[in-house]
Amino acid sequence: MLRTLDLSGVDGPYRSRLPRGQFDVEAAVAIVRPIVDDVAARGAEALNEYSHRFDGVVPPSLRVPPEALSAAAERLDPELEKAFREAIRRRREVASTLEVDADPAAATLADGARVGLRNVPVERVGLYVPGGLAPLASSVIMNVVPAQVAGVPSIAVASPPQKEFGGLPHPNILALCHLLGVDEVYAVGGAQAVAMLAHGVEGLCEPVSLITGPGNIYVVAAKRLVKGLVGIDAEAGPTEIAIVADDTATASFVAADLISQAEHDPLAGSVLITPSAALAEA
Repeated sequence: MLRTLDLSGVDGPYRSRLPRGQFDVEAAVAIVRPIVDDVAARGAEALNEYSHRFDGVVPPSLRVPPEALSAAAERLDPELEKAFREAIRRRREVASTLEVDADPAAATLADGARVGLRNVPVERVGLYVPGGLAPLASSVIMNVVPAQVAGVPSIAVASPPQKEFGGLPHPNILALCHLLGVDEVYAVGGAQAVAMLAHGVEGLCEPVSLITGPGNIYVVAAKRLVKGLVGIDAEAGPTEIAIVADDTATASFVAADLISQAEHDPLAGSVLITPSAALAEA
């Protein structure tokens, strides 16, 4: 349900009148701390229990078998595959232009004493891909491609198991992993996935050095807990977008941009600011 606020003729402050995403990470930390500790202590057994509790399904295998990845790619809609490949090409091109010189110049202070900065790829990364309310297949591209361009030798992807797909992550996510050549994919979601990547699980998953990728408030809270043990990208969220447009804007384009952010999370905030009542009601 969209809510319309008419602020014409109203004196400020306006900020307090606008809907904002609510985000209490500390409260979420208290909830996920036992989960993170439990996964660190009990490993795969704990992962399966939390999958059953939160996702309503126990995956047939915590690590997605290679044949499931290739099968998902074979079933991928040709038009969607074309779009995925174009997105991969563009992301790779951008990442390549941002690539840092692997061996920058160093200052020689004395015989045998050189000081400089050396850029080396992270040895192993864990990439989280949401799959609950809106499976964000694009997150595979946005995280895997830069890691590949940087030369990261070991990449692991984790995404929630889906009851609808027999305990596997969403098939579009699996298909993209196959297209990108990533074969270490786990049917694990939420805070428990972050814990698995950070602490590792004996016989299943080696710990990573860095965790990236978006997620809900519980994923963010889990990242906060493991920060220091591993690197993280950021404590992102909730998503917010504000669009300023007048009656020259195309309503369907504006709506698409608002929806693209609102779908991320129930806590997300999408706002259109416009002098046009017609656009607001379109």
